[in-house]
Amino acid sequence: MTPAQSQSHCRLALVLALDVSSSVDAEEYALQRDGLAAALNAPLIRETILAGDGHVSIAIYEWSGRRQSAMVSNWVALTDNAAIDGVIQSLVSAPRSHTRFPTAMGYALGYGATLLSRGPVCDRQVIDLSGDGENNDGFPPSLAYRNFPFSNVTVNGLAVLGGSDDVVDYFQREVRFGFGAFVETSEGYQGYRDAMTRKLFRELNDMILTAQPLDHQRPG
Repeated sequence: MTPAQSQSHCRLALVLALDVSSSVDAEEYALQRDGLAAALNAPLIRETILAGDGHVSIAIYEWSGRRQSAMVSNWVALTDNAAIDGVIQSLVSAPRSHTRFPTAMGYALGYGATLLSRGPVCDRQVIDLSGDGENNDGFPPSLAYRNFPFSNVTVNGLAVLGGSDDVVDYFQREVRFGFGAFVETSEGYQGYRDAMTRKLFRELNDMILTAQPLDHQRPG
């Protein structure tokens, strides 16, 4: 593949969804936002983004209650360091979209699927959903997977410990979706940067450690 072909070919469309529901206080929100920015800025992650055949396209949004999802950075093709810098700047400079809404995870996932459907055509489509609790508003993730365009989409979770006692099990049962999907854990929001770095590295490298499709969650 020539350099020009590599620039035009998208190998991964990656959507990053950040939890801004009422369970996330101002300090935790800053740790989440700055942790993602630091993970994207890590030399290993930059190198991984810019390596390989084809580029990575990325979009970021915040989610909380029903219809409260809000874009932080629309689709950007990460073809060079300047593009990565631009996404990081958008992330750290954007004001928090919401503070007082509950956890409408089904709505958030539907928003992500719709965002992917109008995004670039890429070899892989991944939603990376962060959260510290379980769905408590609106329809559950299972209904989102049945009623939104999730064909060939993988949903990975980043479960933040310290909120709901069942958060990891919930993410494993209800959020994880599609072939090779997995759940990463963060020790509170203090561990978010390291957890997101691990998660991005695995997603960018298409590392499938449990290569069994979750057939019980496939749309039907």
